[in-house]
Amino acid sequence: MRNKDSKEVVMNKNGVSHAIQRNIDKVSYIFLTPMICFFIIFVLAPMVMGIFTSFFRYTMRDFSFSFLSNYTRMFADPVFRRSLWNTVVIVVTSVPLVTIFSLWAASAIYERNRSTTSFFRGVFYLPVVMGTVPVVVVWKWLFNPYFGLLNYVLKAIGVMAPNVRFDWLGEQSTAIWCILAILFTTSIGQPIVLYVAALGNVDKGIEEAAEVDGASRLRTFWQIKWPSIMPTTLYIVVITTINSFQCFALIQLLTSGGPSYSTSTVMYYLYEQAFTYYNYGYANAMGVILAVIIAFFSAIQFRVMRSEEA
Repeated sequence: MRNKDSKEVVMNKNGVSHAIQRNIDKVSYIFLTPMICFFIIFVLAPMVMGIFTSFFRYTMRDFSFSFLSNYTRMFADPVFRRSLWNTVVIVVTSVPLVTIFSLWAASAIYERNRSTTSFFRGVFYLPVVMGTVPVVVVWKWLFNPYFGLLNYVLKAIGVMAPNVRFDWLGEQSTAIWCILAILFTTSIGQPIVLYVAALGNVDKGIEEAAEVDGASRLRTFWQIKWPSIMPTTLYIVVITTINSFQCFALIQLLTSGGPSYSTSTVMYYLYEQAFTYYNYGYANAMGVILAVIIAFFSAIQFRVMRSEEA
């Protein structure tokens, strides 16, 4: 016979009482609190403040409401238009090249023995581990017009005259492509590692069955491997797109946007306006536009890749 003073313990679908579950939730929220505070203070608040101040003429001496004047000024600014064009060129060129090369390289090394695969993964990932500054130092030496390795090799094989000193980073026709070459080498490390892991998780039994049925390697790849690595491809494409739109460190360290803003990107021009000319409102307006463009490109990529996956 049940005691009248006893209370029935209510259990959830996992077999845990609601009282214990509430205690677990409280502890979880306590552990999440520092990260939530960090996100609000250092991410959300600056974003809101940046959008707010983009409608103001915000400089070292002035803080007055100007509504859309920063945005109208932006699209009338030839330097901003040039920087936006350079940014689009970098994104449109680097994202397909990085994705295709990373997939090809991963396909070539993932079936090797473990030590060989680990060696190549380490080689391709080395620029990521080294950081931007050492990589830039090496490339600056390669492109040096006086004692650079690239000019030396071209002279040795007869492509350039012995007395010519071509400044690869100082010419408008070649500077942006040098930046793209460096960005490519620093961007393929993580995608290759991710693709190697994704290809290694493809069901070998299905591949062997397709080979027994007479399917070619190309057909096996497109009908078996490609659908399996589609989520990884989506992640790589989106992350590479965002990183390409935010290309800044290479520009600052190599060319400072020159010559004549031929290598300037939106991120670099934003930095220059904010920390060289102290036009904070104008810089924040560029940041808002860049965020909208990145969100637009990412949404398109998600939609296209998801439709292919389905």
